[in-house]
Amino acid sequence: MRPSWKERIFMVLLGVATASGLTVLVLILVEATSVLLPAETKFGIVFDAGSSHTSLFVYQWPGNKEKDTGVVSQALACQAEGPGISSYASDPARAGESLRGCLEEALALVPAARQGETPVFLGATAGMRLLRQKNNSQARDILTAVSQVLGQSPLDFWGAKVLTGQDEGAFSWITVNYLLGRLIQYSSGQWIQPAEGTLVGALDMGGASTQICFMPRGPILDQSSQATFHLYGTNYSVYTHSHLCFGRDQVLLRLLGGLLQSSPSALLRHPCYHSGYRTTLPMATLSESPCVHTVTPLDPTQNLSVEGMGNPGACVMAIRKLFNFSCQDQGDCAFNGAYQPPLQGQFYAFSNFYYTFHFLNLTSRQPLSTVNASVWDFCQRPWRLVEASYPGQERWLPYYCASGLYMLTLLRDGYGFQEETWPSIEFQKQASGTDIGWTLGYMLNLTGMIPAEVPAEWRAQNYKVWAAGVAFVVLTLVAILGAAAVHLLWLQD
Repeated sequence: MRPSWKERIFMVLLGVATASGLTVLVLILVEATSVLLPAETKFGIVFDAGSSHTSLFVYQWPGNKEKDTGVVSQALACQAEGPGISSYASDPARAGESLRGCLEEALALVPAARQGETPVFLGATAGMRLLRQKNNSQARDILTAVSQVLGQSPLDFWGAKVLTGQDEGAFSWITVNYLLGRLIQYSSGQWIQPAEGTLVGALDMGGASTQICFMPRGPILDQSSQATFHLYGTNYSVYTHSHLCFGRDQVLLRLLGGLLQSSPSALLRHPCYHSGYRTTLPMATLSESPCVHTVTPLDPTQNLSVEGMGNPGACVMAIRKLFNFSCQDQGDCAFNGAYQPPLQGQFYAFSNFYYTFHFLNLTSRQPLSTVNASVWDFCQRPWRLVEASYPGQERWLPYYCASGLYMLTLLRDGYGFQEETWPSIEFQKQASGTDIGWTLGYMLNLTGMIPAEVPAEWRAQNYKVWAAGVAFVVLTLVAILGAAAVHLLWLQD
């Protein structure tokens, strides 16, 4: 007897369910593809304890790195309240407390599960170098206080120390070249090494020191001025030197002290201040600076009255007395006996170099003669006109003349930038939208010491195979449910 049409439907549904189920089994047996999951993000924290203020930076990079160096980006920047930590010499505990606000911001950003493996480091620069020269025990007490605060955090504390000037300059060089894509760059879906010969030098001007760092064409003859790095699979050897007491703030104090020694009186006529400018300064500002050396002791309880002359020629003469250029006769020397090989390539000038020349509107690679003439013209303007032309800038306005002439003297007569090489200097606050400083370069170098994280491996089906498998599973379930419905509702009748 032939099966009824209801029985034939039931058998068809069973056949479809069987075939579909077998298809699903076949698809399951298809070999899965190995998939590397993204590596966990790693973090690092650096405190930049400068002479005038302290800043915190949080950096992040993929854990798998590129040729043993992390591809680092900035995740957070925070400026601590108050002055630089060297200002807390009489109360070191406050130096540590001044870091807590920014530290809490960093802890809020770094996931709790990652904090124990996140390095935190504090590097102090020229302000603490000077304090260490003046009073080593006070400098040590400040570092102990900040170490206590950072060591109590859940982070991996890597120490607090006074950076050498050479390290500060070299790390800034790394920062500039990394941000400009001169160490590694992303192209066609992968990280590649840029072409040779594109590296730039770094010119940094802080409050207490100034740094120069570049890769010379020939060998570096003074090993104490050489720094070496291994970044992204390449070795680098650069010249780096820091000139302590040649930062902008300390030069202005040394200039004032020199003028006072040459003409001691209750009223000091200052050639680097605009004519018509008058101010009163506490003598303690000079007497407390380790960079100011006078033949006769200064009375810190007295005040000094200063009157501007607006004489750039006399100002340059006074500035040049802060240098000793005699070593240049022997060659490969900048000033004060400091070895320096011949300049090579393009340079990025930042920090106070940028702020000063930006204010003077001289950051467009104008010829050196134009720059010099513009600064002289600015210095000769009466104070009343200068004050009226730049409202709201009273804090630094009196010092741009002296700063501009000093930086010109340093770059031209000290470092050796002449008319033909002056355009190789690019004055910038940032590179690729990020502020330039030593901290990013330090973190890039540090990532080479942090073990890379191997990406997790996962077994996954090809998408088309997975989609077909899902479709046949659904078809199998529909066929089984249909067959069950036919059996229960129709065949039982």
